[in-house]
Amino acid sequence: MKFARVFATLVLAAIASGAAAQFPNKPIKIIVPFPAGSATDTITRILGNSVSAAVGQAVVVENKAGADGAIAGAEVAKAPPDGYTLLMATNSPMAVVPAMKKVPPYDAIADFTPITDIGRYTFFLYAHVGVPATTLAQLIAYAKANPGKLAYGTGNTTGIVSFAQLSSLAGIQMLHVPYKGEPAAITDLIGGRVQLMFATPTTGLAHVKDGKIRAIVTSLKQRSPILPDVPTMGESGLPKFSILSWAALYGPGKMPKDITDRLNREFVAAMKRPDVIAAMDKQAFILNPSTPAELAAFTREQMDEYRTILRAAGVQAE
Repeated sequence: MKFARVFATLVLAAIASGAAAQFPNKPIKIIVPFPAGSATDTITRILGNSVSAAVGQAVVVENKAGADGAIAGAEVAKAPPDGYTLLMATNSPMAVVPAMKKVPPYDAIADFTPITDIGRYTFFLYAHVGVPATTLAQLIAYAKANPGKLAYGTGNTTGIVSFAQLSSLAGIQMLHVPYKGEPAAITDLIGGRVQLMFATPTTGLAHVKDGKIRAIVTSLKQRSPILPDVPTMGESGLPKFSILSWAALYGPGKMPKDITDRLNREFVAAMKRPDVIAAMDKQAFILNPSTPAELAAFTREQMDEYRTILRAAGVQAE
């Protein structure tokens, strides 16, 4: 009996090793927790096209927006751990959802296999041109004088958490209007149905250049080269503002190491290609490839960080 169990284990290991050696032999699907046209969708397609050319298999992007990324996260968590269904996660499903839900739909550590960090988003605080403020100090003063008059739109949890911390640090009250993604929210910002929005250059930059909206500050620790005249939060009087927005690639939990390592190699190699770097620069996205172990440690760190930020801002788990 013992011999039979050992033999069966060896056979299964050989089969798994053979499958990993042939990987990938069919299309790879990457589920994105935001709509088409969003920043996460854009960077995923840039990387997917590069990896597809390298491995000779299609990399298909599937958008599953809603529930702060929890819908996409839950689907990948339940997928077979064979490397053919991946999640282009952000801080929303991996750090914010676990902090905001008393009973999260998945375990952000046990239910996923870290593959590689992807990088950091550039976020700006955009304002409708009708808002009588061109600096953060003027905006805060106006919001204090008109509590509840300003409405802010959010297309992701980075926006939600950013406004929660801004409101807490500045001592202001504003009206929250949630959207399923940045594209819909930016449309209403341009139309004046909301007056403020934290968003990426992917959806906002062209409208700033057209004069339809105004960029007040960047959430980065340093100014962005795409809008070098826009100051940071620290320069504008809120040095304690600490929201970090990131993207990283995960597979379902317990994915074989050989497949995880192969995916890591392919995506890290893509992030070093000049054409990919140039395309990401246009999105003001800062690439930050990593090992799976480094991403695992970063994920745990960010879960703790976001839980601390949310509680400090008075946001409790629901």
